[in-house]
Amino acid sequence: MISEDQSAYAALQQWQQQMQRPPSLLNRFAHHVQTRLNALLPEKVHQAITAAIKQMVRGVLFGSTYTTRQPVLDASLVAREAAVRSHIRYYRNTAAAEGALTGAGGFLLGLADFPLLLGLKLKLLFDVAAQYGYDVKDYSERLYLLHIFQLAFSSQHTRNATYRRLADWENYRHTLPTDVQEFDWRTFQQEYRDYIDLAKMAQLVPVIGAAVGAVANYRLLEQLGKTAMNCYRMRYFAAHGPEQ
Repeated sequence: MISEDQSAYAALQQWQQQMQRPPSLLNRFAHHVQTRLNALLPEKVHQAITAAIKQMVRGVLFGSTYTTRQPVLDASLVAREAAVRSHIRYYRNTAAAEGALTGAGGFLLGLADFPLLLGLKLKLLFDVAAQYGYDVKDYSERLYLLHIFQLAFSSQHTRNATYRRLADWENYRHTLPTDVQEFDWRTFQQEYRDYIDLAKMAQLVPVIGAAVGAVANYRLLEQLGKTAMNCYRMRYFAAHGPEQ
């Protein structure tokens, strides 16, 4: 590998170690508390939230297939990742500005931030996939994006399981349901909602909402971008090898 590839491979290895760490005592306690809180919600509430997030994600996910970039088929890893970092900066800054605006606008605009932010996150994933050479018109590639999303925004317990699927994607993809309706939307929405609840609820607080919204959205897009880069690095080095 050239030195830039070596640097990317070293960063990937460090990230992989983080993804495989067992849940800490604090992680387990927080997961237990959130599970108990979720159990207190009526089943109809869970069904309504799951249906809302499912339709929102499906709308963005399948609608974006017609506006996404064409996959980059012939480029070095260095060139691909330079372009990816540019996309991350763009979406990160856009999300921060959007979070500041909706946070300053009070409760109703704060609520509007949720679907707007979700759309930015999924569009970022589409652009990242294209830069690494993958065509998201492929059903399995869209499910790969959902797994990246889940990996970025979930508890450590779920993160461990999701990481194992992504690390063995070429085998796991053959076990995927043939219908996206069969995806585990319940776990997806609960983990995502639990992960961002605290930050996004603070965004609804008057006076501090704008600052909280900007910082929270900035960090969430940064986290998603880093996760996506490392997931596609796994596939790149699996295909090209980590030879020195």
